[in-house]
Amino acid sequence: MHPYRLQQLIKERGKDEVINVRHRTSIYQTIDRLYRDEAIAIQGKKKNEGRPDLVVYEITELGRDAAYSWIREMISTPAQEFLEFPAAVSFLVLLTPEEVARLFQQRVNALVHSSKRLAEQFQIGESLKLPRLFLLEAEYQRVVLEAEINWLQSVIADIEANRLTWNMEELRERAKQNDSERAKQNDRPKDEREED
Repeated sequence: MHPYRLQQLIKERGKDEVINVRHRTSIYQTIDRLYRDEAIAIQGKKKNEGRPDLVVYEITELGRDAAYSWIREMISTPAQEFLEFPAAVSFLVLLTPEEVARLFQQRVNALVHSSKRLAEQFQIGESLKLPRLFLLEAEYQRVVLEAEINWLQSVIADIEANRLTWNMEELRERAKQNDSERAKQNDRPKDEREED
């Protein structure tokens, strides 16, 4: 296929839910890299009225082997993925609990919308009598979304019930105390510290 058709097909099959293909340039960059790495080869060219010819690619044996290896590794080995949301959660202290609850509720609303969209895709797949195998990524995404929604709602509930609260002055005071205790620990002779 040529890159534009690849992008269309990914979207038609709903794979744009798990593969970022919003920008056609990213497809072309990926194709260039795969070609440079000899994972794909040029199969031929198609005339494209009034435009440059469409270059059609096919996978090479090297590319096929790499794809199978990559899929096996990704399925079997959890990877440390540096996602934006957990990074943002690590800085919640910069916001007030009330603001966090409000922002988390906005996120819940967005996730509920995404979950409904996935449920619709799942229903379409089932109505087409697609085997479960082809619906597993949507199933996985729904389960992950539901878990995140449940977690967010529990944090919101804890903030609203004052079971989870913070303010910058208390946190700064606690940090000073911790720094002071660490300094005391570091002033002790090394052999005493090693006994701890």
